[in-house]
Amino acid sequence: MSVSASLDESSVTVEPGGEAELAVRVLNSGTIVEECRFEVVGPCADWATVEPESLSLYPGATGNATVRLRPPRNSQAAPGETPLGLRVVPTTDGSETVVLERSVTVRPFTEVTSDLVPPGSHGAWRGRHKVAVDSRGNTPVTIALSARGATERSRLAFEPAELEIPPGQAKFATLTVRPAKRLWRGTPLTHSFQVAVTPRVPEGQDPYEPVVLDGSYEQQAILPRWLPRALVAAVLVAGALVGLWYAVLRPTVRSAAREAVTPEVVESAAQQGKATPNGGGRNGQDQGQDQGQGQGQGNTGDGGKGSTAGPGGASPSPGAAGNAKPGEPGGPAAPESARVQVKDAVGGGDTRRTAYTVPSGKTFELTDIVVQNPQGDAGTLVVSTGDGQLLNLALENFRDSDYHFVTPIQVRAGGRITLAVSCRQVGKPVKAPAPSQCSESLFLGGKISANAEAGG
Repeated sequence: MSVSASLDESSVTVEPGGEAELAVRVLNSGTIVEECRFEVVGPCADWATVEPESLSLYPGATGNATVRLRPPRNSQAAPGETPLGLRVVPTTDGSETVVLERSVTVRPFTEVTSDLVPPGSHGAWRGRHKVAVDSRGNTPVTIALSARGATERSRLAFEPAELEIPPGQAKFATLTVRPAKRLWRGTPLTHSFQVAVTPRVPEGQDPYEPVVLDGSYEQQAILPRWLPRALVAAVLVAGALVGLWYAVLRPTVRSAAREAVTPEVVESAAQQGKATPNGGGRNGQDQGQDQGQGQGQGNTGDGGKGSTAGPGGASPSPGAAGNAKPGEPGGPAAPESARVQVKDAVGGGDTRRTAYTVPSGKTFELTDIVVQNPQGDAGTLVVSTGDGQLLNLALENFRDSDYHFVTPIQVRAGGRITLAVSCRQVGKPVKAPAPSQCSESLFLGGKISANAEAGG
């Protein structure tokens, strides 16, 4: 090897934000002029430099360089023993690189900043603040929080009272200021205080100066200033209303009551009072008339008076409209409904089934139709009567569909309502076995009544 180098072996301790130096000695033992480059490697590479960056040496000559260490004053410079590596690289033959190694001691340091957020608070019962503490040192720190300048008029409480902060991080504590006495009304009181943020150090080391934060709490009155004025205004308004009642409204009401009591009203009330006890008044007459009419209607043999017979003295027949049952001639229409299900395989002709057949002598008034395609099949669905098609639907267009007719569809006696299904593709229900056939349903509703000629 034509190049040899050595690094100063004396102990080096450097303060973050400070500077330290190490001497490097390089010897060219070869027979030609050699140029050497310096490269710092390891954790110190970010804050270490070599001056000069290279040396040009004649055969047998010796050169010197200086390694400058400048660790930053932040949490990135870890305290303790830090490895330092220096490579001396000859430009003529890079394979003969010389690597020098040693360690550098970085001192720990503590740096704390703090803020009080907000600096001032206000309230009737308490004030709240946040104490933000930021550790900018390279070692963990314990922070003690305490109050300064607190008087007997207020009490300060921290939660928590101590903070453990890692390097390069920030933590918060809650500060609550409570007044010693309540202020019910009057001018707000201002309580000034100070917060001491003190880093704790191990025994044997010099204590750190605490960070002092100034704050204030404005104690406001529990009863607002406008409340007494509002109460006085309310009392005055209430007094004005009472005076208005006794001065204006009450005499007016009494005068209107006196004017309403006229001699005619008094005489009419006296006559009604006399008529009621003797039973000769209007109420007695009405009662007698009602009793007489009731007796006359109950007697069917007194010359036809009060008789229940129809016109001409003839009693109504059992088939009259008043006694007819639902669905009978002359009677109200009776509700009727039916349901049918049709299954059809893919291909071939359609499958038809009868949903309802109108009985003889009856007329069916169709008002409601509900068709269902629960499987999601594809094909054609036709609802028809003897008079023709009512609905012609594509199955793929619906799952459930209902139709309601304001004007009923008349289906005469013997008529049939049918459902025809032509399956083109069987649907696939969700999370269910695949069916082999299309399956559709029809529900119909309406009223059935007897034909007029059937009741003759």
